Amino acid sequence: MDVRTPHLHIDRPADLVTAARALADGAIVATAFANFYAIVARPDADTVRRVNLAKGRPADQVGSVTAAGHRIPALFDWSRISPRLPERRVRQLMDALYATGPFGFRGPAADGLPEHLTQHDRGIRTAQVIAPGTVCPSNAFLARAAAEAGVDHLAITSANRSRHLTGVAEEPAHWKADAIAAEFAHLPDLVVVAHRDEASARAAYPAYLPTSVTLLSFHLPEGEWEEPPVLIVERHGSLHVDEVRRAAAPLGLQVRLAPGARQRLRIREYAGALV
Repeated sequence: MDVRTPHLHIDRPADLVTAARALADGAIVATAFANFYAIVARPDADTVRRVNLAKGRPADQVGSVTAAGHRIPALFDWSRISPRLPERRVRQLMDALYATGPFGFRGPAADGLPEHLTQHDRGIRTAQVIAPGTVCPSNAFLARAAAEAGVDHLAITSANRSRHLTGVAEEPAHWKADAIAAEFAHLPDLVVVAHRDEASARAAYPAYLPTSVTLLSFHLPEGEWEEPPVLIVERHGSLHVDEVRRAAAPLGLQVRLAPGARQRLRIREYAGALV
């Protein structure tokens, strides 16, 4: 069956079962993800390599990780964060940010995560975890897909072709399902799980741009920690850094933009389309 036309829908349980089983069988899934779209796949090295090539990325580029909300803490090794940064406060910040919408955290990787989904940074093996927020119905899809595939996490990447392929400085993520299907028409097993009403999905997240998530890291080596602890925004995406600071301040945490995050990510533009 060609599940791309018409698209499956994120609010239909039967469609989520269809998409989850397709992913478990090796398909690449472009799924509704809060107010935009993301590409999700099995986490094995061959599938991640195939996704990279489909996007026009280097085949061995490290992937990011996703999971249903309750599984996110287990993707990090909490014993490897600085004692100056209590685990409780980081987890409270995660809960606060994921309660309102999509976000990303990078921290010490759990031992069970494979090398192709982790990255070494200043001597620390890290994982980049991207999630849609607790209110998004895609959590049900992520949980079902992981169960069908027999894993506790999935690979995730932005729903776009890579700048390595297009040659532009930045390729914003897609927030329209038809545009994803057209851009990835070369993939015979692409499954698109769409928002039933994309305008309503965007309106449901008024504080978030429909683009890749803001990414906050908490894995600095011991010698680089400050008092009070400072977390680093590595990518300034859908949620404005001021909102991140407002969530972090009551926990005694400060937030700073990395040099590469001073320019906020752009929103993808479509001819004749209004956000």
